[in-house]
Amino acid sequence: MNLPDDAVLDAVPDDGRVRVAIVDDEPLVRAGLRVVLDAEPGLSVVGEAEDGSGVLQLVADTRPDVVLMDVRMPRVDGIAATRALLDPSRPAPAPRVLVLTTFENDDHVLDALQAGAQGFLLKRAWPEEIAQAVRLAARGDSLLFPDAVRRLAAGRPPSGDALASARLTEREGEVLRLMADGMSNAEIAAELYLGVETVRTHVGNVLGKLGVRDRTQAVVRAYTSGFVRTG
Repeated sequence: MNLPDDAVLDAVPDDGRVRVAIVDDEPLVRAGLRVVLDAEPGLSVVGEAEDGSGVLQLVADTRPDVVLMDVRMPRVDGIAATRALLDPSRPAPAPRVLVLTTFENDDHVLDALQAGAQGFLLKRAWPEEIAQAVRLAARGDSLLFPDAVRRLAAGRPPSGDALASARLTEREGEVLRLMADGMSNAEIAAELYLGVETVRTHVGNVLGKLGVRDRTQAVVRAYTSGFVRTG
């Protein structure tokens, strides 16, 4: 299965070697991902774990740039493991996390994104899509699926705060809504007749006021808070 059509993906150069760790309770999934990633130039699998309970030690031992994390595992699932791994009290820098799921409508995915995951991947994604997603995550870019996030958030009542406490300016609110539509900075700039650097500044302000580290977290907050409607 291909990645969702609404994924926001950019071309990523193969500069440098990206270290990847795999956390999944299915040996065949781990083996398949290792084969796919080790065959890609500039990517290297440096370690594996069969449960989220082993992710902290795995990361300490192997220092990956990206962790591919199964969202459903029997003892410690990917949500709890992601939350522990990205705990602000832990030594920085933390690796980027991409959660793995069998179904795009898996409600656990939204929880993992709220816990700090950079994005998610379907286990049936094509090898080149998996490699591209890992490179994006390593570069610090979000792997956004606006329609998928909207559908997941639609299944839950909004938190009700509508981001009032963030005190976004009117312009920052406009930028956030366009981010939630999956627009890049250049597309937002064209839509609002602004310079790209100005948009980049607004995006940085939005992330700072929301207390999130990337666009994925901002978009998730926009939908789950009710700031952007899911219907």
